[in-house]
Amino acid sequence: MSSTATLDSQGPTVKPGDPKSFFHVKKLVTEAGLIGRRRGHYLGLGIVLTVLLAGTVTGFILLGDSWFQLLMAGALGLLLTQFAFLAHEAAHRQILASHKRNDKLGQFLANIVVGISYQWWMNKHNKHHATPNTVGKDPDIEWDTISFQTEDAKRQRGVLKWITNRQGYLFFPLLSLEGLNLHMHSIKYLFKAGRVKNRKREMTGIFLRIAIYLAVIFYFLPVGMAFAFLGVQLAVFGIYMGASFAPNHKGMPMVPQNARIDFFSRQVLTGRNVMAKSSWGNRVLSHVYGGLNYQVEHHLFPSMPRANLAGVSAIVRQYCAEHQVPYTVASVRESYAQVITYLNKVGLSARDPFECPMISGYRVSA
Repeated sequence: MSSTATLDSQGPTVKPGDPKSFFHVKKLVTEAGLIGRRRGHYLGLGIVLTVLLAGTVTGFILLGDSWFQLLMAGALGLLLTQFAFLAHEAAHRQILASHKRNDKLGQFLANIVVGISYQWWMNKHNKHHATPNTVGKDPDIEWDTISFQTEDAKRQRGVLKWITNRQGYLFFPLLSLEGLNLHMHSIKYLFKAGRVKNRKREMTGIFLRIAIYLAVIFYFLPVGMAFAFLGVQLAVFGIYMGASFAPNHKGMPMVPQNARIDFFSRQVLTGRNVMAKSSWGNRVLSHVYGGLNYQVEHHLFPSMPRANLAGVSAIVRQYCAEHQVPYTVASVRESYAQVITYLNKVGLSARDPFECPMISGYRVSA
């Protein structure tokens, strides 16, 4: 299926034999013993990340006034992204059995460790999971500097139009600003949204975290170096976060707003898995991407622990092959190439056909 295809408004072009096919897949996954928590896995991962974070903080204090601090900033950006993955998994009830405990853990990780609003993320991400790549419903394909739909690209003017026309090539440079963008959007949500659960608690946690973080950085480092530290940390965080979520749906088929399509087909046809050639390579990718490389399975089973997704992937892939449902897999390089190609195609579609200097000379004035 074309990477820029749009599903028919009446449903997918290739349908599973049974509209309730998801339930058959779920039965297979359950029989394989892949439904269940993996507390040991998350406990070990949490300990490793906490030790690495403590080591990074210790290194920051010991280095003092040194430009090697930028290495610490980069390491911190990577670690905060890993903690954001854990907050994402807690939001999906993947870690603990209790919804309430998952929410408390997720809120702590998002607010205190990462510095973003947990409720903002929940609101935005739940809408995405319910309607991935669905026009007018999925917030992840709405315009935000980058246009994911031709209609949005055509509306841009001035500098934004220049960016849009080259947005595929500018994708990774623009991601360097995504860290700051995530912080700003989440704080804006807490101030402007209507009813927000735990609003005061989230505001208190986030602003306390930001205040302590900035105080420590500017206390230990000269002003110029402190700003450089913040710039590198936010840039690495933004690039890592954006590069982890972008390959999963960008460039995959779009779903019309009122399309009638069953749950299984909607999730499979709009998702892309990023996989290596070996099981060892996939284990590495699972840690690097926080399990998001198994995007199809994550959308089918959002509460599935990260460590179980590889086994589920084998079952879903075989089922799709048997029922002739397109199941998209790409390598890391291929996935980013497809995303960049798609973004460039959307951006170029908004260009004025007469903007070439040679052709513009033949334009007839109104």
